[in-house]
Amino acid sequence: MSGEIGSEHLSHAGRLWRWTGGSGSGTWHFLTIDGPAGEALSGTAVMRKLEGTARGFGSLKVKARIGATGFATSVFPSKSDDGEAEQVWLLPVKAAVRRAERLAEGDEVEVSLEY
Repeated sequence: MSGEIGSEHLSHAGRLWRWTGGSGSGTWHFLTIDGPAGEALSGTAVMRKLEGTARGFGSLKVKARIGATGFATSVFPSKSDDGEAEQVWLLPVKAAVRRAERLAEGDEVEVSLEY
């Protein structure tokens, strides 16, 4: 069935980075997914929009695996400075995953995704 998690797979490597919200609204860690992996996610997002199964904020549900740790989350499209959608996606990496895999800001991370 189209639109179910697990229909597509990809792997991507990148550096873990931290975003801190204004006025103490929190800190989040992300992995940027770009290049061929970002293009694949963007293609899937377009198809889901055409099928009427798109999710809020243009996000895609994924099953992610970093090292031995698997987790369910969503990836979100990044916007350029002019507000245009790019073929760049952001994967949030929660604290439990970072602890389990002993990851810190700036570490090179290999992730596999099912979406």
